[in-house]
Amino acid sequence: MDIIAVVLSLVLLMYFAYRGVTVLVLAPLLAMGTVFVTGDFPMLVAWTGKFMPAAANYIQTYFPVFLTGAIFGKLMGASGCARSIARFISEKFGKERAVAAVIIATGLLVYGGVSLFVVVFAIYPIGASLFREATIPKRFLPAAIAAGAFTFAMTAIPGTPQYINTIPIPVFGTDIYAAPMIGLIGAALMCIGSIAWLNLRSSKAMAKGEGYGDHPDENIRIDGDVPAVWLAFLPIVLVFIINFVLTNGYFKSEAAVERYASFGGINGIWSVVVALSVAIVLLLVVFRKRIAEPNQEVFDGAVGGLLPIFNTASEVGYGGVIKSLAVFAGIKAAIMAIPGPPLVVVAVSTTLLAGIIGSSSGGTALAVEALGPDFLALATANGIDPGVIHRIMIMAAGGLDTLPHCGAVITLLAVTKLNHKQSYFDIAICTMAIPLIATTIVIVLATLGVV
Repeated sequence: MDIIAVVLSLVLLMYFAYRGVTVLVLAPLLAMGTVFVTGDFPMLVAWTGKFMPAAANYIQTYFPVFLTGAIFGKLMGASGCARSIARFISEKFGKERAVAAVIIATGLLVYGGVSLFVVVFAIYPIGASLFREATIPKRFLPAAIAAGAFTFAMTAIPGTPQYINTIPIPVFGTDIYAAPMIGLIGAALMCIGSIAWLNLRSSKAMAKGEGYGDHPDENIRIDGDVPAVWLAFLPIVLVFIINFVLTNGYFKSEAAVERYASFGGINGIWSVVVALSVAIVLLLVVFRKRIAEPNQEVFDGAVGGLLPIFNTASEVGYGGVIKSLAVFAGIKAAIMAIPGPPLVVVAVSTTLLAGIIGSSSGGTALAVEALGPDFLALATANGIDPGVIHRIMIMAAGGLDTLPHCGAVITLLAVTKLNHKQSYFDIAICTMAIPLIATTIVIVLATLGVV
């Protein structure tokens, strides 16, 4: 009965999230409902004694990343930098390579630290104009944006400052450059695979006479003054350099290790936070004339970072309650007993959790919260570099996370003014099928010793 209660609560979490119920309310209600059925402890204890500590710990650990990342992304958009970079890449690729231009431009912005939701708004007008000029059916545009935003740049490329890449750090003792070789290989497979798929699909549609389509409600514009492209790239380059120098230089130096030893050691997210903070200052100084209301933009960015972290923290809180149930020991044993090599266990369990929750970061956070120490022990027992577990985990989380109820998918379709029936099949191929294939290949390579 207890296992049925847990499974049912997970199903209800997925269903009601798909129906648009906020996870801030849904997660604690379902957690308490599960406890009511199992009777392990009082419902109020579940909320204040189990749910809240897990959620609060997540916020305590990752709030600096969410805050700086959201403000940085907002300022990149407000300053015109994001639009300048997107326009530059689009012009260089040309309309005949519109699909590749949209995917790579989106991926570059995401890898540069611009949040996924900001990227969707920034790249859509550019992508729509490119697709219209190339007469590529618009229904393929959401998949192109999703391929650049939700896959390789978010999970695979070493050094990406997206917050999902920081989630495993405290438990595994890794950094954002974990397992660079398999990360680069996985990223190439995802990027090239998505470009090839969408080129094939759009070519077939165009050969049958299908064009961009009639979309009178687009109301898009890409004109207007934007910064010189070299200036637009400057904040992103700064994030790269500071990230790399701090991660591989200062924070690995003997002086730094000694300096922070009495304070619990070096936190792996510090490099990202410092890099984004410096880039924010640069944006406010260099582009002060382009940002009409800097205080408001910073405020909006900060507020924009609150909902994502509280949503994810709420999912972690739910996981904290489930983890406390007596039946979870059996669930964990079943997960750890999944047949196959250790890396397969990590990938399957993480992608299933991400799929159920409809969020790659939420699935990763839940997996780290509930199973992180076990994964680390598994890696140690089998001589696997923790960095490989880190990279495989988040790449796998970027697989089933984009099921139809995924909030990012729903937002993307709303922005592009299309629907699931028109575009979801290609979104699913680019953000689920191809990433899972890439993850499988990377697991094989990691098993052979590639790190």
